[in-house]
Amino acid sequence: MPKPLVAIDASLAYGTNTGDSTYWTGLLTGLAEVELPFDVLLLSDQPKPMGTDFSWQQVKGGARWRSLVGMPMAARRAGAAAYHTQYTLSPLARGGITTIHDVSFFVGPEWFKPKDRILMQRTVPASARRAKKVITVSQASKRDVVRFTGVDPDKVVVTYNAAPSWFEPVSQPGAAPVEGPYLLTIGARWPRKNLGLAIRAVGLLPDSIPHKLLVVGKEGWGEEGAGPRIVSTGYLPNESLPALYAGADLFLFPSFYEGFGIPMVEAFASGTPVLSSAGGSLPEVSGGAAEILDSFEPEDWAAAIVSLLNDSSKMAKMRERGLARCKDFNWTDTARRTAAVYSEVIG
Repeated sequence: MPKPLVAIDASLAYGTNTGDSTYWTGLLTGLAEVELPFDVLLLSDQPKPMGTDFSWQQVKGGARWRSLVGMPMAARRAGAAAYHTQYTLSPLARGGITTIHDVSFFVGPEWFKPKDRILMQRTVPASARRAKKVITVSQASKRDVVRFTGVDPDKVVVTYNAAPSWFEPVSQPGAAPVEGPYLLTIGARWPRKNLGLAIRAVGLLPDSIPHKLLVVGKEGWGEEGAGPRIVSTGYLPNESLPALYAGADLFLFPSFYEGFGIPMVEAFASGTPVLSSAGGSLPEVSGGAAEILDSFEPEDWAAAIVSLLNDSSKMAKMRERGLARCKDFNWTDTARRTAAVYSEVIG
């Protein structure tokens, strides 16, 4: 008897290092490592990449058409009993499952351009109600998904993220695009990421702290500021990031809100201490391994940076706790939990 089929929207898998791409690439990597009671069909607008053994179908057309028509119909024609995408789930989907990483467009609508905010606020609650199951990436995000979409909490399943599957911590940092000691912050240049707080805080550091701030991430929108201590690199390829983490004395994560916060786990895996905001899931993901600062004032962040850099004993303990905490997250476990959701939907 043939196995049932699960179709997955893999449009964002194997892409550049954003959180969504990391999620889909990590999930598919994990699914390939576990025994599955169903077959998997990956749908994408891109040709089949090297390195995946799952069946692959290319679906062409504009992004909106693919999301609402092309991919769910391709899944139906293939006989899929379940279809997994993220955020917007088409009414045409059979056995629909949606991953809602976060609902920051409700929590902080000012962090989004009006067109994007309105689209997400209109489509995501309906998608959550339409879905057979909703997956999200932390308990904090689950609470907000339930609050803002009104879905039954029993319908929402938490599967944690992990460090990217390509992320291999290095024992020796490589050459950094900055001389001398440095702090690090990473994130797409969006208002929600609040990178400007890290920039302003570093600008307040006393001369006794010689560190510069390395700011890594894709260009976006919103004002951040600059200063003599700031070195902005823009986007950097995946393979360069482990060495940058390992070379940093402290990782700054000032985000207003995160559904999970993968950079925190990347820093933990690198043995790099983390100073983080309390935005969204970050205290939960930290598990006590990061220094959590419940303030978005640059003076408070500057004082916390000085205090940590001058406390080598505390920093050593933070490194140990971070290395232990990162082991709590892995894509194989995420894949097993996600596969259980598929099986439940298939029935």
